[in-house]
Amino acid sequence: MNPCDALDRIKQVVGPTGWLADPADMAPYLEEARGLYHGAARAVIRPASTAEIAEIVRLCAASRLPIVPQGGNTGLCGGAVPWEDGSAIVMSLGRLNRVRAIDPLDFTITVEAGCILADIQHAAAEADRLFPLSLGAEGSCQIGGNLSTNAGGIAVLRYGTMRDLTLGLEVVLPDGQVWDGLRRLRKDNTGYDLKQLFIGAEGTLGIITAATLKLFPRPREIETAFLGLARVDDAMALFARARAASGDQLTAFELIPRIGLDMAMRHVASVSDPLASPHPWYALLEVSSAQTDSGLRGALEAFLVDSMNAGLVQDGVIASSTAQARDLWRIREGMVEGQKFEGGSIKHDVSVPVSRVAEFIKRAIAAVEARLPGIRALAFGHVGDGNIHFNLSQPVRADTAIFMARWAEFNRLVHDLVRDFDGSISAEHGIGRMKREELPRYKSPLELALMRKLKHALDPEDLMNPGKILRPE
Repeated sequence: MNPCDALDRIKQVVGPTGWLADPADMAPYLEEARGLYHGAARAVIRPASTAEIAEIVRLCAASRLPIVPQGGNTGLCGGAVPWEDGSAIVMSLGRLNRVRAIDPLDFTITVEAGCILADIQHAAAEADRLFPLSLGAEGSCQIGGNLSTNAGGIAVLRYGTMRDLTLGLEVVLPDGQVWDGLRRLRKDNTGYDLKQLFIGAEGTLGIITAATLKLFPRPREIETAFLGLARVDDAMALFARARAASGDQLTAFELIPRIGLDMAMRHVASVSDPLASPHPWYALLEVSSAQTDSGLRGALEAFLVDSMNAGLVQDGVIASSTAQARDLWRIREGMVEGQKFEGGSIKHDVSVPVSRVAEFIKRAIAAVEARLPGIRALAFGHVGDGNIHFNLSQPVRADTAIFMARWAEFNRLVHDLVRDFDGSISAEHGIGRMKREELPRYKSPLELALMRKLKHALDPEDLMNPGKILRPE
């Protein structure tokens, strides 16, 4: 079958509501969130069921028509954007948006891949349960994309990444077969854990169509604190102390540099400094309990006093209301927004062992400042799990185009340092096309060979999101 015949039959499978070919209609599906990549496609296909996807994949396999699976298109590495040659179709999963089942007794929810993350959180809350994955794009990202990139977010400390939150998957394989692995078992030791092949694979091994996810008791008490610190080393010492003092009640621990708070206050109207005087670094932490009258606030207050007496905290505030807690978290969100107004920004999403976070940040800042005086380094993020978003804003009044042309240079500088720390060049954003050419420098030949063997075994024709993660052979 030739691709044109396959497209005609695909159009019949999905009907008029599942087919987009007009350039204006297709445009939002062909560009990634940062505007770094602009692809092309034969058509955007919007199937409404697993059965439709399976039939489409069978037709594509017969005609060797490449497929680029796409969720909410909020990814940051170009993994869901088709290549510029226009040879592929984009398969948007947004119409697969049903909650198939929720079992409060089993603490599970089974959802289709196109479900928006915030809607899953809401469905869990209505059942008096918690789905803990939380990240900035939760109002538009889809769970299929979260699975395909092994999303982490702010609550990894307590609940883990999507690999930890997933019990089972339903996947359409590259030949059109449907693997029904939607099991709700907490323990299943009957061979290879196949679901883990597809989590984090960015759609290169198959198309995730549904998932059974873990739920947790809904928190009854949540306390949030914003603490001013003198040194980044104090932040990591504070984290160790907080984890020991609270056990599994520590839900989030975010690092914020003063430069990030300043950017947020300059450009985001709702952000203000909650402390009386500025500090070089801040920690935003959250503790939670599923019990009422748990004494959580008293314990947090005692922890704050002890940390100040130990010289780790210079000043701090504990939110006195839900609204104030939202304001504190708005600082974290506003820091990301504020960077957009400060000119060019070169992004890094890296991880190192938790014990070495402070050392890495100091060495990385020194390295980039030595390379380009005036560069503004923002080291922030979920440092309690070793994940550092190490973003570089251009020097004030610098030429943006000239600065951004040095992206590869600063990637090499930062990522080589990450390697020296036995870290990862992608903590939670994936590889996509942005980091594909760097991967061979930071993965061993054996690891790459094993990945290629898996790819070839499942997708020998390279039709599933071709050219992402791995270079074409």
